[in-house]
Amino acid sequence: MNEWIAGVDEVGRGPLVGDVVTAAVILDPRKTILGLTDSKKLSAKKRELLAVQIKETAIAWAIGRATPDEIDKLNILHATMLAMSRAVEGLAVTPSWVRVDGNRLPVWSYPGEAVVKGDSLHAEISAASILAKVERDNDMFVLHEAYPYYGFAGHKGYPTKAHFAAIAEHGVLPCYRKSFKPVQAVIAQHAIKE
Repeated sequence: MNEWIAGVDEVGRGPLVGDVVTAAVILDPRKTILGLTDSKKLSAKKRELLAVQIKETAIAWAIGRATPDEIDKLNILHATMLAMSRAVEGLAVTPSWVRVDGNRLPVWSYPGEAVVKGDSLHAEISAASILAKVERDNDMFVLHEAYPYYGFAGHKGYPTKAHFAAIAEHGVLPCYRKSFKPVQAVIAQHAIKE
């Protein structure tokens, strides 16, 4: 029987807008992908090239998400765990072991381990980190096309000075996480103006 080790990572816990995105990847041990590491250490172009290679050579891969509504209802930690569970459940092959980047595992029936800085230590977590980052960045490019004056292509939804200026001027879109304090502050400010 083959041992299928899945790596799992998330992107997008800190942003004020959009889904938290996770990926689960089971790499093929017979196929080496050079350059796998923590997605934050790679250029956007390198991540995109590696994402194509990962998808073409992996035994299985899947994306999981939790929406801003789910984040607001559950909180960001629990929504991230839900998204991770969705990614692993989406795999075409059931993993025999799951390695999750971070210090905790979702509540699930899969045997596995949480690995702090796992995206720099285990190729399967690095691969998941890359797929999740490319997916989440693509979400932000789509949002940027729809609402260019928010600058999503640049700040990717993170709480930057430019982002705060945009939401102060243009208001909060439905895709914002309304439970996040900076977003609540803008909503309150706009309510006062009205």
